[in-house]
Amino acid sequence: MLFIDRLVEQQIMEAQRKGEFDNLPGEGLPLELDDDSLVPEQLRVAYRILKNAGFLPPELQMQKDAVELSALLRTLEPTDDAYELSLKQLRLLELKLQQSGLNTDFLRGDYGPLIRDHFTSKGA
Repeated sequence: MLFIDRLVEQQIMEAQRKGEFDNLPGEGLPLELDDDSLVPEQLRVAYRILKNAGFLPPELQMQKDAVELSALLRTLEPTDDAYELSLKQLRLLELKLQQSGLNTDFLRGDYGPLIRDHFTSKGA
């Protein structure tokens, strides 16, 4: 253990003995830690800074944009001019996500109507 580590440990122990950690907000509650184990180690600090500043990593921003475009497409009529443009943007985002090695199945996860149809047809 390095000298600085021992010094810090001593300071922490002294503060505990004095009760300086008693009655702090969140005492007794589990810590809310972000799981960044899947983020490469060399990117963790940069991603943490971006997150604290309110920004998303590029892959997550692309996923968010894709979900928003998918929701927009569900509200547009196929004959609408904006529909075709949004569909092209969504396809481009999907390709970029796939090239990044990310799964894009979340874009086709709208199984609610299919399940409802399945059960209503069996009940009839």
